[in-house]
Amino acid sequence: MDLLHVTNGEWVRVSDLRGGRGLQARLTQLGFLPGNQVRIIRTAPFHGPLLIEIEGREIVLGRGVARHIIVEKI
Repeated sequence: MDLLHVTNGEWVRVSDLRGGRGLQARLTQLGFLPGNQVRIIRTAPFHGPLLIEIEGREIVLGRGVARHIIVEKI
């Protein structure tokens, strides 16, 4: 499943990154590596961005980017 289908507060593990090389490189720089754990802290209303915790940092991602991050439940 992609990151958009994770409920708030749930921890998941990154399993794959989709998209072009530029997007994959940017996500890798942010810490989205296979095996890393991610938590959705908050989802903004009206299809707004997601506030995510990864590697002890909080990151805001748009929904278009979040759909390229494939995760699995822990």
